[in-house]
Amino acid sequence: MTDTILSPIPLTPQDFAPYGDVLAAEGDHVMINEGWCKRFHDRARLETDDAGRAGISIFHAQPRHFPYRFDLIERHPLGSQAFLPMTQHPFLVIVAAEAGARPVAFLTNGRQGINLHRGTWHGVLTPLAEPGLFAVVDRIGTGVNLEEYRYAQPWTVVDQGARS
Repeated sequence: MTDTILSPIPLTPQDFAPYGDVLAAEGDHVMINEGWCKRFHDRARLETDDAGRAGISIFHAQPRHFPYRFDLIERHPLGSQAFLPMTQHPFLVIVAAEAGARPVAFLTNGRQGINLHRGTWHGVLTPLAEPGLFAVVDRIGTGVNLEEYRYAQPWTVVDQGARS
């Protein structure tokens, strides 16, 4: 059985909108702190059910490399999940409209984070460089907030420069 190939596309707010929010210091802002700081206000819709609350965790993930092969996606039905890189390195974001659907691979520009909407199917955290440190804002609480799906055939994401 051969792999199915994906090429990542640049992460843009328009293309990513069905899955979540792009978090970046771009666009409309207000000046605060006596003009020393730009506030890019309310960039993500944080979601949680009544039994949960928003919490901040730190993830330290091992970097992956192209070609990147995967067969697992997951979702969190009880709350949204935001990934904010703590370094300026691009990372790979894989999402799907539903379990079993063709995934889409996005590549951040190193200055973007993401917020996955509640229930969005997505790949695991996939940094492409050390140290792989992320602040993660997601639902903390009781209940089963993780569902996983494995594709029958793995997908391979190739480096954009390797496309023919």
